[in-house]
Amino acid sequence: MDQTSEALLTGGVRINETVDGMPVGNRRETRSKEEAPAKPKSDPYLWGIYIMLLVVSVVELFSASSTEVSGQNVYMPLIRHSIFLLVGFVIIIALQNTHYGYFSKFAWFAAVLSLGLLFMSNLIGVEINGAQRAINIAGFTIQPAEIVKLTVVVLLATILGRNQEPRGVTTKGMIEAACVVIVFGGSLWKNGLTNTILLFGVCLSMFLIGGMKWKKLGIILLLYGALGGMLWVFKYQSDKGSEFENMTSVEQTVESGGRAETHKGRVSRFLAGVNPDDPIDDYNRQVVFAKISQANGGVFGQGPGNSRESARLPLAFSDYIYSIIVEDTGLVGGIALLLLYLFLLARAGRIAYKCSRAFPAFLIMGCAVLIVFQALVHMAIVTGLFPVSGQPLPLISKGGTSILVMSAAIGIMLSVSRFAVTNGNKQAIKEELRELPEDMKAANYSGIQNDNPK
Repeated sequence: MDQTSEALLTGGVRINETVDGMPVGNRRETRSKEEAPAKPKSDPYLWGIYIMLLVVSVVELFSASSTEVSGQNVYMPLIRHSIFLLVGFVIIIALQNTHYGYFSKFAWFAAVLSLGLLFMSNLIGVEINGAQRAINIAGFTIQPAEIVKLTVVVLLATILGRNQEPRGVTTKGMIEAACVVIVFGGSLWKNGLTNTILLFGVCLSMFLIGGMKWKKLGIILLLYGALGGMLWVFKYQSDKGSEFENMTSVEQTVESGGRAETHKGRVSRFLAGVNPDDPIDDYNRQVVFAKISQANGGVFGQGPGNSRESARLPLAFSDYIYSIIVEDTGLVGGIALLLLYLFLLARAGRIAYKCSRAFPAFLIMGCAVLIVFQALVHMAIVTGLFPVSGQPLPLISKGGTSILVMSAAIGIMLSVSRFAVTNGNKQAIKEELRELPEDMKAANYSGIQNDNPK
């Protein structure tokens, strides 16, 4: 109806209906806008860190893959790597759009499934770098140890979130979490000592984040130490009895199943160090060329793609890719990448502090600690601070299973940042509680609790 018709119907006088000094139509539009809930968004800083890691991954993987391109398409390693990064990106999009409460529902199932895959790799798996740690499924090689680490983090977050109280973790939660770590950590032993140590470190960090008392933590550490010592002695004696006579080569050691001897040899060579006059052999080849690569980098590096040692350094595209990064970008680039991972941990801590519930706080911190600890272990091995072992650099090194698992960890973190950060908003907290199972509603006592509804 136009203005003329309105005037005729009202006797030539136009009537403007107002309520509280505001036209009715405008007031309805304002109310609808106010009542429409804001669509939650994931943390932009986490997205920024992830995108920067992708850029580093593509550039440096191409630089470090010179040993793989001989006789093949020069871009083939990069294409294969990009396919896994793309699949990982799809996983991130799917998980960030999934409410984090669903992860607790499938935590036990995922953990048991990953443990089953781990046992399969120990029985019928294929050897990679001297350890029986992978299985072939439909033409794809899967490393269950990488999957186990993430599923244990989700499972521990579920256990600790369910057993949280103002004074820390309950005794029941402590016992249950400790048993989970023992079972999964012991199962990882054959797949690599570094994986076991990394898992224990991540789990202990989650215990500390959960406010576990020092007395309880000390008891757990003593228990872990005793069991680890027993396992080491048992494994060493078993390996010693199965060794071949007059064994001298690495291949015979692997064939005899002497992983304990391998561990001891790596530690002894690490303590002895590498001298300039030492001949290069199968034992020190990686260490020597990794040091040469980093020395070539200097302060500002040779520039991306100008690495000279990528053609000689074994596993330059995976376990030693940080050496190539330092050679290409120098000390400055190596420190910048380290700070990027640390900023990921700091941002996760900030988000966890704002969570109203304990479970999402444990979940995002567990995933962040897993990513950052693995990155630190990789860097420590490459720079000579830790004994030689195989650990990929998260989201950068070549390796399909590692990329997909770490992408899933990023997706879980984004889900928490999207659905759990409430900033004291009572209405948002109530909506969040409706999405959570009853046993996952324990409050986050380390965060902002002033406005949390009971």
